[in-house]
Amino acid sequence: MDRVWLVVMGVSGCGKSSLGAALATALDLPLIEGDDHHPPANVEKMSHGIALTDADRAGWLATLGRALADAPQGAVLTCSALKRIYREQLRAAAPGLRFVFMAIERAEAERRVAARAGAGEHMFPASLVANQFATLESPVGEAGVLAVDATAPLAQSVGAVKAWLVSP
Repeated sequence: MDRVWLVVMGVSGCGKSSLGAALATALDLPLIEGDDHHPPANVEKMSHGIALTDADRAGWLATLGRALADAPQGAVLTCSALKRIYREQLRAAAPGLRFVFMAIERAEAERRVAARAGAGEHMFPASLVANQFATLESPVGEAGVLAVDATAPLAQSVGAVKAWLVSP
């Protein structure tokens, strides 16, 4: 397989981090966890239930684009990439970039995020999931995008992505 730059994307609670980590391991690529690159101001806003704006995300996306560009061997990035303009910014940084869209129903995403937040595992409260769905511009139909069911078993999703990456 040629070098691969891949973004695992979707709303909060879809399982980006889990699938991203599994793909990075399976493909022997570095993992770039998008949430780790948010500036402190973004983390503060989200932790207080305040949705990020395009302006808030601009520097974060630039940082993620640089991280992809700085990975000449390829990489797996986890990033919500909710809007087409965000995906285009990432594509500009890493030509040939592909996206795995983790499709999930809002109720399931809210349930997962509430469980995670309740366990103190994440900065993102369930109250912001609705905003993410309102912001989401589905990537289905864009070139270089594979949609997977976020509720499918992890091994099944990894297999589907690996098969897609080697298909002509």
